[in-house]
Amino acid sequence: MTRPHQPEPAAAAPQHPVDVFLLLTDGDQVLLGLRQDTGYADGEWNAPSGKLEIGETALAGIRREAAEEVGVHLDADEPHFAATVHHRNRNGQGRIGLVFTADFDAGRHGEPVNAEPHKCAQIGWFPLDELPAETDRYTTACITAWRTCTPLYLSGWA
Repeated sequence: MTRPHQPEPAAAAPQHPVDVFLLLTDGDQVLLGLRQDTGYADGEWNAPSGKLEIGETALAGIRREAAEEVGVHLDADEPHFAATVHHRNRNGQGRIGLVFTADFDAGRHGEPVNAEPHKCAQIGWFPLDELPAETDRYTTACITAWRTCTPLYLSGWA
């Protein structure tokens, strides 16, 4: 007697959170924040960024994150799409990062401030060629993708 076909257990649906990153530049410098008390990359410098919310467009998400994290207000047509980074973090989880750039203009944007001191110890401008040693790998990958004009950059998969 043959056994009836038993379906294989359902695998968990793949999950790749979508993150948005802002590379706000002023000449040859980029604005970064020093993460603290978040449980992710604490003690590391990171570009203003975050996860897209349900039902939110990428442009709305990057504009929201810029305002929430560093108090910068971007016009709707201002953030420019630069690259996609497919990143695998230290826990092996894959993530998709959409990288946007904007040239800083204090008259349009307002001065950057540390708008989330409960998550960020400080913010600062850093030369693109001299990022702090403690810069988060995901942020470094985003900067590299943009600077090398690589539209799809793989990070942490090798």
